[in-house]
Amino acid sequence: FDGTPFRGLSNPATTVGTLLDANWFHPGRSARAHLGYMAALQGVSMNHVDDTLDRVGLTQVATKRVGGYSLGMKQRLGLACALIGEPKHLLLDEPVNGLDPEGVHWMRARIREFAEAGCSVLVSSHLLSEMQLTADRLVVIGKGKLLGEGTVEEFVNGTGGASLEVIVDQPDELLRQLHGTDAETSFDGEVLRVRGLEGSDIGRICLDNRILISSLERKQPSLEEAYLGATADHVAYRSA
Repeated sequence: FDGTPFRGLSNPATTVGTLLDANWFHPGRSARAHLGYMAALQGVSMNHVDDTLDRVGLTQVATKRVGGYSLGMKQRLGLACALIGEPKHLLLDEPVNGLDPEGVHWMRARIREFAEAGCSVLVSSHLLSEMQLTADRLVVIGKGKLLGEGTVEEFVNGTGGASLEVIVDQPDELLRQLHGTDAETSFDGEVLRVRGLEGSDIGRICLDNRILISSLERKQPSLEEAYLGATADHVAYRSA
């Protein structure tokens, strides 16, 4: 972290806050007692404990025992523990696990807020649709090997990119006109899928050859589709 091995950090909590397990709290302690314990270890005042509990939305249940918390509430407490030392970086493992839709939206906003303040956040997650909305950059790993690294757009485009889905009155003629171009095509009897050309290219070809277009739509693969394609040969356990 910042060029220093974790073991070499004089006060790790001010450098990196972590949320790795939402169930590691003592069930008999209240959220405030647990966070106070964490604050004492890091030399943080109890005033900051109350501010942090309020920041993650746990003020009203701060004195209740953690054993009665839902998984989503424990996730919020875990984030509070990560934030208590006011770190420059966050390391979060499946932070939206167990959260309801409002909680997912809230967590996403907190992650973006932290990043936009100039800090870095590393999130490990299998919820790819959520990562597509949240992440700036991806690190994709399969069976311990690095399969991709870069922006979401770079990763998605690197696994095939967008295609055009075209419905016309003369698909055979359009296929004939596309033959010999750089376009990759496939046809299922109704929809012609084209890669390697822009919509304007298809429109011009259809105009020149009097082909009627009923539908022309650009389809961008989702992050999940791109991920499944990139990791197809790197799955440790595959269902039948």
